[in-house]
Amino acid sequence: MSTFTSPNGAGLGLRRAMLGDLLEMAPGAVDFLECAPDNWIGVGGVYAEQLDQLAAQHPITCHGLSLSLGGPQPLDLDLLRGTRRFLDRYAVAIYSEHLSYCSDSGHLYDLLPIPFTEEAVHHVAARIRLAQDILGQRIAVENISYYAAPFQAMGEIDFVTAVLEEADCDLLLDVNNLYVNAINHRYDAQKFLAALPAQRVSYLHVAGHYDEADDLKIDTHGAAVKQDVWSLLYQTYQRFGPVPTLLERDFNFPPLSELLAEVEQIKQLQQLACPATPEARHA
Repeated sequence: MSTFTSPNGAGLGLRRAMLGDLLEMAPGAVDFLECAPDNWIGVGGVYAEQLDQLAAQHPITCHGLSLSLGGPQPLDLDLLRGTRRFLDRYAVAIYSEHLSYCSDSGHLYDLLPIPFTEEAVHHVAARIRLAQDILGQRIAVENISYYAAPFQAMGEIDFVTAVLEEADCDLLLDVNNLYVNAINHRYDAQKFLAALPAQRVSYLHVAGHYDEADDLKIDTHGAAVKQDVWSLLYQTYQRFGPVPTLLERDFNFPPLSELLAEVEQIKQLQQLACPATPEARHA
């Protein structure tokens, strides 16, 4: 299988509804593709063949959906072992999961926020360390969008940074989630960026959202990225450099050309915020 190292640049989410179009993409249209291993483990037939074909053409990153890192039930060790086999098969250098929980005596089919408490920090950090040991590689945990907080003994930024430190893991910074949360919970997105440990920000997501009201934004992944989020992404590159960035789109798929135009906009913002030095240009 593929032997790609950690990708750079801008990527696109791999969805089954888009497989035909993705297979016909011009070389270099995207720098990598991201898939959810939960949806592909054990899949055979034509779908498996198409995934193999795409993996031979593009680096693959993986974003888990079902691990429930903050949940009360024991981690799904079978899922973790299956995920490790998947990551090894496709030479996946970046694996991420949500800083949330999604199960409790069964799957809840939603990403629910963890209470922002010291006890929760210890709980989720221990589970991340165990998952990293089984996977044999680091996890990048994602800041999720949330609309009601179960309990906040500490601020979101303090909770996130405490988990990163105690678990010794990386951060998948979802820039759209940061924008949505900053509006909905009335905090300063720039101050949040400034407080993040730069050495742990290894991967970015960007997506569209729905404007329910001026003070209520809904994370949907079903629309184009909005201008305010593009602006925040540019500021993110200024703070952390040209971190590899994934464009997410889960439904309401436009023509692939429109998604690739957004991927190209990511690349342009990376170059604009972080211009290469003369030495790098001639390397």
